[in-house]
Amino acid sequence: MPRFASALSALLLASGLTLAGAGPARSAGPVYVALGDSYSSGLGAGAYDSASGDCRRSPNAYPALWAAAHHATSFAFAACAGASTTDVVDKQLNRLGAATSLVSVTVGGNDAGFADVMSTCVLHSQATCLSRVAQARDYVDKTLPARLDATYAAIRVRAPRAHVVVVGYPRFYEVPGDCLLGLTDTSRNAIDAAADDLDGVLAKRAADHGFAFADVRRAFTGHELCSGSPWLHSLTLPLEESYHPTAAGQHGGYLPPFGAVA
Repeated sequence: MPRFASALSALLLASGLTLAGAGPARSAGPVYVALGDSYSSGLGAGAYDSASGDCRRSPNAYPALWAAAHHATSFAFAACAGASTTDVVDKQLNRLGAATSLVSVTVGGNDAGFADVMSTCVLHSQATCLSRVAQARDYVDKTLPARLDATYAAIRVRAPRAHVVVVGYPRFYEVPGDCLLGLTDTSRNAIDAAADDLDGVLAKRAADHGFAFADVRRAFTGHELCSGSPWLHSLTLPLEESYHPTAAGQHGGYLPPFGAVA
């Protein structure tokens, strides 16, 4: 009888352990690292983390919004305003590792000099603006692809198992729009065409590296500058926020396209 009771106890214990383990396992959240420039850090979206200094990281930026909504196991917010591809490689990739499962990166606009494009177009003639835009487009077509290749390859080396999402840039202007002053529609069209060039190169290089591409242009349609409900700052104070997404632009223009492919 004692031997039977002992066997019964062992059977019940084993059954209990089996039943306890039969429920669905709680999956761990992603190990997420956000890389890139001001469009990733959230410059223009406000409420900046004082510890981020000139990087201007905002809790209203799409990486922070996504990480909070998806209960990331860890979230490394490495994006920094003003970053170029070289800055991403030299200063941000140390946040990646073998356990990283998701990476986002928006970069390339600073390499192409888009900040200088905008200041040139605002301060100078249409002819000077168009010349500067043409120079940026030439850089995007001829020089930027190799810089992106080097950046994307370095990301893959540091995060070999991660799902990588390259996130693009919006067009700046609705043309024709309701802006009565400022740039000519010819200049605005040229700037938008340069943004399209940049997104085209980003998408092609991302695909060639096996990365996803999040195209934000459709989400921003109807919310460009000169529209009735812009999600981008025009020329504003502080000046550094000019031509960057507002908090609404991060939430409505960036978060859904990124979330669709993350």
